[in-house]
Amino acid sequence: MHLSLFIDECYPSGCDCTLLSPSPCQSVDHWREKSGMVKAFILDFDGLIVDTETPWFYAFRDIYKEHGLELGLELWSKNVGTSFEEFHPFLYLEQALQKPIDHDHIKLLSEQKYEAYLGQAAILPGVHELLQSARKKGIQLAVASSSTRDWVHGYLRTLGIFELFDVIHTAEDVKRVKPDPELYLLALESLGIGASEAVVFEDSPNGLKAAKAAGIRCVIVPNEVTRNLEFSKYDLRLTSLAEITMEVL
Repeated sequence: MHLSLFIDECYPSGCDCTLLSPSPCQSVDHWREKSGMVKAFILDFDGLIVDTETPWFYAFRDIYKEHGLELGLELWSKNVGTSFEEFHPFLYLEQALQKPIDHDHIKLLSEQKYEAYLGQAAILPGVHELLQSARKKGIQLAVASSSTRDWVHGYLRTLGIFELFDVIHTAEDVKRVKPDPELYLLALESLGIGASEAVVFEDSPNGLKAAKAAGIRCVIVPNEVTRNLEFSKYDLRLTSLAEITMEVL
């Protein structure tokens, strides 16, 4: 499937539609004329490179169920792609139960359940191909994640793709994480490019808001947890990065 990304004449920013097939204006020649504008791809990590978000939701859903409570996806999604400021699963559980909980025990239990659901971490479909093709085409690569440095670096090294990235920025590098644009603005600065020369790949509404606030075009690739959430003002929406072929570059 040939997808020519971000052709403003055909798909103005803000269209609320899912583009999963080529348009007549998405020709190879047209994209080659435009491709010089794109100098870097900036990727989110959790839920985009590896689906760590779905196992975490399942883990806490189980814990809540064991306490006689239901954890809905709408509530959980408030912290997807950002920090626990809007919804903290430990504090919310305490409030719902109206009694203190053993945070250390819940933390250990959630980690055990997370590992069980995650199994062996696997890179999501299409990610490796996108990274390799971008490197061959001279397109810079960056990660901009609201997660911690140890978390992101550890997974990227385990997956064998750490060295493919020119820039990696995480929560420790900024004062405010997504949906604040600071992570993406910092990535642009580190890459030495302008917002119009980058493309962001995101899986969450918070990530999308951050990218658009930074003035960067954004491709949405939802995962199991985020696919039914509300997205707006994206430039392109895919069901998987495997839908992209790089011949158009």
